[in-house]
Amino acid sequence: MTCKRNVFLRILQNTGNPKGFWGRVVLRGMNVGHAWLSKKSLDFIDWSSDWRVLDIGCGGGANLKRLLKYCRNGSVYGLDASAESVAFAQKLNNKQLGKKCFINVGRAAFLPYDDAFFDAVTAFETIYFWGDLSVAFNEVARVLKMNGRFLIGCELCNPENRFWCSKIEGMSVYSPEEIERMLLSCGFGNISVYRLRGDSYCFVSQRLEN
Repeated sequence: MTCKRNVFLRILQNTGNPKGFWGRVVLRGMNVGHAWLSKKSLDFIDWSSDWRVLDIGCGGGANLKRLLKYCRNGSVYGLDASAESVAFAQKLNNKQLGKKCFINVGRAAFLPYDDAFFDAVTAFETIYFWGDLSVAFNEVARVLKMNGRFLIGCELCNPENRFWCSKIEGMSVYSPEEIERMLLSCGFGNISVYRLRGDSYCFVSQRLEN
């Protein structure tokens, strides 16, 4: 029983940093399992077809594929700390790769992009692994154009429920109030908070002038 539990825990670590065979299995599962959250959250923004959009923690790349449909005349960038995720997402979006879709390894705390480069930034099921949110949110604000949108989707927004955090290394869950406060402190405003179901929430905000 202990052996099975250890294997299960090792597989679970791939939710934050997919690697190897089990990482690819988890990425396939994420593309399917998180689809409902992404689709619902994306509907809260009035997308423009010529926008340049960044998806941080792009995982298996399913959301990049969706964003390419919203921004047919624009471009979509994906960033993930996992090289396995980047390779998986590149394969899924290979037809647009290097043309309208650009996917690289990187972290939210050190975004490798120029100031005011994006019209919108999205983050689905990923801020749990960003470490210091103030650092990452300030980086998002830096790369966003003035009034650019920042969309966050989280299935877990109840810090009192320690089930997943106790099993996945480096994972932190934040309450809706904590996320909203952090957004405000990092220069975001016009914040809308949508409860989707249970402890799942979507946050839409805009980068405002300092």
